Amino acid sequence: MAEPDRRPPVHAAIRLVYALPAAPLAALGLPLYAFVPTYYTETLGLPLAAVGLTLLVVRLFDAICDPAVGFVADRLRPSIGRRRFLFALSLPVASVSAVMLYSPPQDASTLWLGLWGAFLSLGFTMAVIPYSAWGAELVSDYKGRTSLAALREAVTLIGTLIAITLPFAFGSTAKTDLPGLRFLGVFVAVALPLAGMLAIWKVPEPVEHTVKRLAFGDGLSFLLGNLAFRRLLTAFFLNGFANGIPATLFLYFVSDRLALPASRGPLLFVYFLFGIAGVPFAAWSAKRLGKHRAWCWAMLAACAAFAFVPLLPPGSLFIFGAICAFTGLMLGFDLALPPAIQADVIDEDTANSGEQRSGIYFAAWGLATKASLAAGVGIVFPMLSLFAFDPSGDTNNSPYALGALAVSYAWVPILLKLSAIGLMWNFPLDEKAQNALRIRIETR
Repeated sequence: MAEPDRRPPVHAAIRLVYALPAAPLAALGLPLYAFVPTYYTETLGLPLAAVGLTLLVVRLFDAICDPAVGFVADRLRPSIGRRRFLFALSLPVASVSAVMLYSPPQDASTLWLGLWGAFLSLGFTMAVIPYSAWGAELVSDYKGRTSLAALREAVTLIGTLIAITLPFAFGSTAKTDLPGLRFLGVFVAVALPLAGMLAIWKVPEPVEHTVKRLAFGDGLSFLLGNLAFRRLLTAFFLNGFANGIPATLFLYFVSDRLALPASRGPLLFVYFLFGIAGVPFAAWSAKRLGKHRAWCWAMLAACAAFAFVPLLPPGSLFIFGAICAFTGLMLGFDLALPPAIQADVIDEDTANSGEQRSGIYFAAWGLATKASLAAGVGIVFPMLSLFAFDPSGDTNNSPYALGALAVSYAWVPILLKLSAIGLMWNFPLDEKAQNALRIRIETR
């Protein structure tokens, strides 16, 4: 079989410049799930169920934004490039929204949370969809995509560490004129435009392989008929839901169940620091096992580690710290491998439909990501309310409420991950199949 017509490899410096915006984008997105629910309930005193419902409504707004942005990202062809154009428009929207959402007044209501949460989500969507499509189209070979995704996700984790360090370094719940969460908003407002404009300037627009334009209905038929994509998307949603629950409940679990409130920041730092180490480990494993099988083994290992978490007694700092470090390594697999598989899945659509529509695919991908995280907030928070869990920290929760918190934090995610493993274990799109797709795309 003939080899695909490969373009010259993208220079390492260009790959790095492409990856740089991932850091402020991570610092933009993570706090909406990890810090904002806690800050708006504990510090501002908003009701737990109301905050959960408000953030769920924000995600429903994303249900409209994601496909709309993905469709526009594929259809527009301005002179600057269809990927770079929409990404450039997102920078001011995301920057202003970060400052407003992460610097709320003391009398902020759920309306403030919902309004600026919606604008932040819109800016984030306008950035991430063309940015992800840009990377998927920049590199075309099976292993090269893993390397680029690994670099981008390593930078993402650096941004995540910044997002963790700034609030805790300056006091994420300090009722001062400049609490730590506000520093984070300022960081995003400065770093995202700088890194974004550098990428727009230096990183080339990818080669487009569209040979015909599809009507909306025809394009939707090809997307829904892409069985590999449907299988991957379902597994990604289940795993994202599994990760979203502990991300949402982490601060409560450490403070109320383990009685270690002062360790919340250091434990999060350890988790994401080991996540950076896990990214090259994921790339190495994918080269030897294949992307989908390496991801499955990582999910299975994370389940084994999480199985013991609800059994930990209060004060189990070192044991839980070790679990955070190990599951952080597995996080590197969750971040690096699914986007690389997604790029391969898009090749199947491009080969069959004749139109390169990475934007709409990453829109569906982003929607699944946000829906899984929203489920963590919108479902788990009201459920904990039914078990009489009080997040304010002003009262002692009952063993019954703390037990519900522990089970929700660890055992529910295990069931979801096992379902994702079942879908991905024998995933059909391996390196050989992807090479065949690239031959069809590049030689027709």
